[in-house]
Amino acid sequence: MQLQQLLKSLELRNHAPTEQWDPQYCGEIPLHIDANGKWFYQNSPIGRERLVKLFASVLVCENGEHFLVTPVEKVKISVADAPLLIVAWQQINNEQGSVIQVTTNVDTQYPLSDDYPLLVKDQVPYVQLDHGLLAKVARTVYYQWAELATLDEASQTLQITSGDCAFTLGHL
Repeated sequence: MQLQQLLKSLELRNHAPTEQWDPQYCGEIPLHIDANGKWFYQNSPIGRERLVKLFASVLVCENGEHFLVTPVEKVKISVADAPLLIVAWQQINNEQGSVIQVTTNVDTQYPLSDDYPLLVKDQVPYVQLDHGLLAKVARTVYYQWAELATLDEASQTLQITSGDCAFTLGHL
């Protein structure tokens, strides 16, 4: 299996085709995602995981603002940091090398790659996802990656490799 085929096979996304819709903007609703990826409606936690996954399947980020988009309406919500979290990962090995597959708190999976790169902003690691969304890397995942990271002497950075991409995890 070629590396590109492997990368494509490691994607498990449940996102609606929001890019095909152009609904009317209907204002802001009192839905909030806190810095820990917890969802709230009118300051009450949304405890039903299936409902959170449904909302996440129509979530997009445009120009730094987050919206829920359906075929008939587009509503703005507030997000404290990143709307999703990377809560698990695994290393998938094949003849072409190994790829890191990440899993979000809404059970979507992505290969760490050029399409879904690891970014570090203000010393906090994120993975760039589809639809303009970011997923913050959970502390436990970060510490696990730090254990397998290698030191790039020239740049004095810790790096992890996925497929044919090297990503900076942090500076020394």
